[in-house]
Order: sequence, then structure tokens, then C-alpha cells
Amino acid sequence: MAKERSEKSVGGLSSRVYDQIRAEILKGALMPGESVTEMSLAKTCGVSRTPVREALHQLELEGLVELIPNKGAVILGISPEDICDIYEIRAMLEGGAAERAAERATEEDIRRLTEILELTEFYIEKENMPQLQAMDGQFHQLIYEMSGSRMFRRVLKDLHYYVGLTRGASLKTEGRAAQSVKEHKAVLDAIAKHDGKKACELMTRHVNNALKNVLAKHLQNI
Repeated sequence: MAKERSEKSVGGLSSRVYDQIRAEILKGALMPGESVTEMSLAKTCGVSRTPVREALHQLELEGLVELIPNKGAVILGISPEDICDIYEIRAMLEGGAAERAAERATEEDIRRLTEILELTEFYIEKENMPQLQAMDGQFHQLIYEMSGSRMFRRVLKDLHYYVGLTRGASLKTEGRAAQSVKEHKAVLDAIAKHDGKKACELMTRHVNNALKNVLAKHLQNI
């Protein structure tokens, strides 16, 4: 019984450490090409080396680090090519998620999406970028949930998270936040009318517009 509790404890620690290291990689605190060791990460995370080792193995499976035998790990992070691929995949998948969301949307779903957009406009006026990005994320996440598909929700949530740093930079581009809200409103209107095909078309266009902005303004800085 004690062994079982210990294994569960290690598993929980590994999950927390994995989340912590992945967040550091995706926000740029751990840079591509940087070398890290289990010992240094264990010290930073305040844990033993075992959960760090397990977390690094998971991160290697995701392609975020490369493990070097007897040395540690090299941070790979998300490359400009990865970012382009992620946006292209999102464009294909999010259209489908929006179509399903439109078919399944309830009055409560519409109310929540509307509230998110109202808050987004409020934070644009206040020039509060952290909250603006949070609202942008919540709009997309809610549509993933509304799709009713566990796979859409899981895959798109990860893809959206992977480009969080890029999304934040993109929204700071002059005029992009206001345009993004306008595009979100169009998607919401289609969803409220239960027009799945239109919601799919508009969401696909929205993600492609975001990619165009990233390519034009930000990709060279990544």
C-alpha cells in the first residue's frame, strides 16, 4: 500500500514538473539550444531527479527536448517551421470544431461566448495585453468544448498552447486585436444561427489571417 501511494505521488510530481518545464520552454525562459540537467531542473522545481527524468522523457516524445545520454537534455522548443505547421493544422481542425459547435450550441454557450467578446473589447480599450490574450484563449477553448469532441478539445488545446508566445506577440500588432475580435464576432454570429458551414468557413479564415500576420510581422523574430 505504501509503495502504491509512493508511485502515485511520483506520478503526480512528474505531471507537475512536466507542466512547469513545458511552460518554461514555451514562454521562452528555456531557450532552444540551451542544455539542462536533471539535477539543475530538480533544484529549480524543488523535487528529486526521478520526476524530472520522467517529465523529460515525456517532453522528448513531444519533440520539445532532446535527451543526451549521461549528459542531460537540449531544449528544442518550437521552431518557426513548427509554428507555421501548427497554424496550418489549427486552420484545418478549428473549422471542424466551429462547425460542430454551431450544431450543438445552447443559449448558455452563446451567452458565455458573448461575454468573452465583451470582456475582450474592454481589455483592448484598457490596453491590458495579458487579459486580452487570456480572453482570446478562452474564446477558442470554449468552442473546442462546445464541439463535444474529446479529441478536438485535446489536440487543439495543446496546439493553441504551443503558440501562446507567438499569439501574444501577434495580438500586440497594431490593429490586429480589433480585427481578431471582429472575426470572432462573425464566428459567434454563425454559431448563434447554428450555421455550421459558415462557422467553419469563418473560423478557418480567422486562423489563416492570424498566420498571415505572424508570417508578416513576427516569424523572423522567433
